[in-house]
Amino acid sequence: MDSKDWAHIETTDGLSKPWLFMQWRPNLLQEQRPTLLPEVYAVELADLHQALMKLGDWWQGQAKIVFGTGEPGSGKPGSGGA
Repeated sequence: MDSKDWAHIETTDGLSKPWLFMQWRPNLLQEQRPTLLPEVYAVELADLHQALMKLGDWWQGQAKIVFGTGEPGSGKPGSGGA
């Protein structure tokens, strides 16, 4: 995935899917690295790491919604109440 894929992420409602955004960010930073001061790159990389760690917290319980295995927090696969 490279920065050209950003348009695809935007047009497919990918901004509402943080895991897609997080796949794109490291590649963009890598593309920008030659033009960044080492200190700026280090700060950007630390910010990226922090965002990734927060995504881990966000993801808990989301798999059930994203992959259709039930309601969040129900603990039962396939439980949708339908």
